[in-house]
Amino acid sequence: MDILLIAGLWLDGSAWDDVVPALEARGHRPVPITLPSQGAATLDDQVAAVLAAVDAASGNPMVVGHSAACTLAWLAADARPERVAKVVCIGGFPAADGQPYADFFELKDGVMPFPGWGPFEGPDSADLDDEARRAFAAAAIPVPGGVTKGVVRLADERRFDVPVLLVCPEFTPAQAEEWMAAGDVPELAKAGRLDLVDLDSGHWPMITKPAVLAGLLADAAPES
Repeated sequence: MDILLIAGLWLDGSAWDDVVPALEARGHRPVPITLPSQGAATLDDQVAAVLAAVDAASGNPMVVGHSAACTLAWLAADARPERVAKVVCIGGFPAADGQPYADFFELKDGVMPFPGWGPFEGPDSADLDDEARRAFAAAAIPVPGGVTKGVVRLADERRFDVPVLLVCPEFTPAQAEEWMAAGDVPELAKAGRLDLVDLDSGHWPMITKPAVLAGLLADAAPES
């Protein structure tokens, strides 16, 4: 099965370099997506890149979003509910209609640079060693304000019929269920087929637990 891989903020397709071989070994075709992230790139540009990958896939792909990019995976299900076989959200939740995509940190010169490790101290980054932190920060790509402040637009209720797997790294499935029950995650709360799986890692399991993550994704892939 084609498995489209979308990394979160500040990352490009190379974030999945250690996941790809393990998925290929299980007979899947992983497709890491590098999103438009230069200059005046917008959220619409990133959505278009994801949809182009969906349209180019062989058969109906599984779309994997990490962190903020869970929203991009969900937008793909909204725009192509008949084409997306499954959505996997890793360490994040889809934004609701009308919300900004990722307006989390201050913009500088029109972009949102990686803010350093301060905001991520604790469970998010506990399993990243110093070398991994340095490499992440050095490679981090500032995210254009046209992306971070872009408004999410969801229109097709058939997205709720697309099966969803929520991978819970730095939080537990029980916590995720509490957040959904409290109304904090309205999109997933309405999903008709939602599974949750625990993953003992920080927020970036493609870096710290790539083989384990690949196994979860391979097991989650529907029969093609």
